Amino acid sequence: MKAVTWQGKRDVRVETVPDPKIEEPTDAVIRITSTGLCGSDLHLYEVLTPFMTPGDIIGHEPMGIVEEVGAGVPDLSVGDRVVVPFQIACGNCWMCQTGLPTQCETTQVTSEGMGAALFGYTRLYGSVPGAQAEYLRVPQAQFGPIKVPEGPPDDRFVYLSDVLPTAWQAVAYADIPQGGSVAVLGLGPIGDMACRIARARGAGRVFGVDLVGERLRRARARGVETYDIRGFDSEKELVAAIQDQTDGRGPDAVIDAVGTEAHGSAAARLAQQASAMLPRKLSGPFTERFSVDRLAALHTAIELVRRGGTISLSGVYGGMADPLPMLTLFDKQIQMRMGQANVRRWVDEILPYLTDEDPLGVDDFATHRVPLSDAPRAYEMFQKKRDGAVKVLMQP
Repeated sequence: MKAVTWQGKRDVRVETVPDPKIEEPTDAVIRITSTGLCGSDLHLYEVLTPFMTPGDIIGHEPMGIVEEVGAGVPDLSVGDRVVVPFQIACGNCWMCQTGLPTQCETTQVTSEGMGAALFGYTRLYGSVPGAQAEYLRVPQAQFGPIKVPEGPPDDRFVYLSDVLPTAWQAVAYADIPQGGSVAVLGLGPIGDMACRIARARGAGRVFGVDLVGERLRRARARGVETYDIRGFDSEKELVAAIQDQTDGRGPDAVIDAVGTEAHGSAAARLAQQASAMLPRKLSGPFTERFSVDRLAALHTAIELVRRGGTISLSGVYGGMADPLPMLTLFDKQIQMRMGQANVRRWVDEILPYLTDEDPLGVDDFATHRVPLSDAPRAYEMFQKKRDGAVKVLMQP
């Protein structure tokens, strides 16, 4: 089959690799009909290269048709249309039963001290072959795949794999009071969708912050009060502008949908680039012990949120030596919640929004649809924010 493979920093290629097959009774194999390109994939493209191996199959946002089913998967049949969550979880362990499949005790990558295995990600999460491919082996298929109806196009459901539950959890964790206010930092796919969900769930005012014109226009068209950070001379000016709209206090909640690759920290960026240039035997241990994030977005969130407010982190951070302003966090009595999205925990709440009325705008959420063979170009376009690329779907 054809699959997108990681070969090095900013180097992905479409190659011919062996077809997946059933290896365990709880496996299924699906033929992929649509698969997304995620901001997290760009971390592999740029920042997390020390944890990758040339030839790794990447991607984690698939949907498709079931082709084969293991004997231990009673609720799936060949021909079922399914969306596959980005995390691999059993559904039966204590963590899964508690609503935390990202911490699944069956698939935890204990050798790396990490949580549940993920499709198409680094060795820290199991190096499981990913979903930017023609076919995908799905472990723990007795729990993971989400059956969806025939009829609507893939765009209606494919975002259940990651974008929708990640944005939904970001809003849920933000704990926005009914009629209250939230600022979303970063209007990429997750931030954009978080704005839509916050409005749908009753937020009174939603502020969106970014520096990419197309992203700001998309959010503004859906009722978000947008702020272009290029129009401010400093973080303090931006914070003051939004605080002026909230009686001087700041919003009730801030969602950081940017993460480790935020603009505004040259030293941290240099450290990330340096670790990626070290020999492979050194770069992994160095990154695990001494890595730092570009924390500009998180520092803005801390300054911006009102006293007693909540910060919800959905942007991925990977640093192990990050300095944080603990005095400010403590003094302002800020609550923080974060983590990978627990996909199956939120699906039943999201599905009622995936109707012909399309209140979240999923049917036209993608800005680009490309064949799998165009993956290298799509990665470069998305990484460089060219051609108005906000969300890219690939069809094998």
